[in-house]
Amino acid sequence: MRIRDIRTFVVDCYRTNWIFVKVYTDEGIDGVGEATLEYKEKALIGAVNHLRESLVGKDPGNIEKIWRDSYRDAYWRGGAVLMSALSAVEMALWDILGKSLGVPVSRLLGGNVHDSVRIYVNGWFAGAREPEEFAEKARQAVARGVTALKWDPFGSHYMELSNGALDHALRCIDAVRLAVGNRVDLLIEGHGRFNLPTAVRIAKELEPFRPMFFEEPVPPDNPDTLRAVKDKSPVPIAAGERLYTRWDYRGLFDRMAADYIQPDISHAGGILELKKIAAEAESRYIPFAPHNPSGPVATAATLQLAATCPNFCILEIMYSDVLWRREITDENLQYADGRIRIPEKPGLGIELNEEACLAHPYRTHTLRHYTGALTDIRPPETAFYF
Repeated sequence: MRIRDIRTFVVDCYRTNWIFVKVYTDEGIDGVGEATLEYKEKALIGAVNHLRESLVGKDPGNIEKIWRDSYRDAYWRGGAVLMSALSAVEMALWDILGKSLGVPVSRLLGGNVHDSVRIYVNGWFAGAREPEEFAEKARQAVARGVTALKWDPFGSHYMELSNGALDHALRCIDAVRLAVGNRVDLLIEGHGRFNLPTAVRIAKELEPFRPMFFEEPVPPDNPDTLRAVKDKSPVPIAAGERLYTRWDYRGLFDRMAADYIQPDISHAGGILELKKIAAEAESRYIPFAPHNPSGPVATAATLQLAATCPNFCILEIMYSDVLWRREITDENLQYADGRIRIPEKPGLGIELNEEACLAHPYRTHTLRHYTGALTDIRPPETAFYF
């Protein structure tokens, strides 16, 4: 079997664009991966096309060799663009291998440790601004069986946070905690935008609400600062969604700078690279909580991986999505009691509808994390997909 072609499909999904990568073989077995890279889509497409030039004609079963050679031969190594392109191609190669053998990817990685995985939801808060609005949105989500909620309550603030802004955020968190009780986990997002004293101050104020973790309290490029926050924080710290490969993670692990790690399968190197990162975390008794606010293919790939990791803890998914999410793949998640069952179909267990993808072409979207508009990010019509 040989790689015949590699194509990208860019699909508008209202808050960003999903980027799917499909690898075709000369035996008619195709595989799909996801490289969704917010606001850098065109660079990502260029990187995939560059990989295509060297991969057409190669044996798709040599996944480790293809990954190593592609990473080695890139003079400008690492970074979001190259690693996202490589991640998606790598996912697609695992999909091809699983389909060719008639088994799910999880079987190729050693088999299931977990038959289902716990999830937390992002995006459940769309449209909320005031405490009671957050509380009502939280009650609605919990009524659907959600057992863990994540959100960023800090508006548009960057580096520092005024007393008034912090008080408003804390009132929102308090309202949600009172609305859902202590059986539901709260996960508080920082989007990596506070300085050291502000992050420590926030962490201390969060303690009464017993959050599962405080995510990305400081920017991702200084693990020493993250460790300084962790040392002073009374609540667990999560980080790692913007780190790429085991080499980026080395600094975080050496400093024991986070209580939970959050590599993203679409950015950090793909399925096997995340397996290696998770194994290093396991040796240090650090839970593995993959970042995944992405599309259906990334979710499918992460589920296959999560099933095989003893230290897997919890998986992020979006609470609802555009109506055409149901059209672009045959995704069929089995959800119950705050958990998703691991699909048992061959490969990643998901197929891409190319025509449906082409019906929702690329649209320009802009970064919103520092504009205060996060609570307004919602499509005109939504569908729950679990």
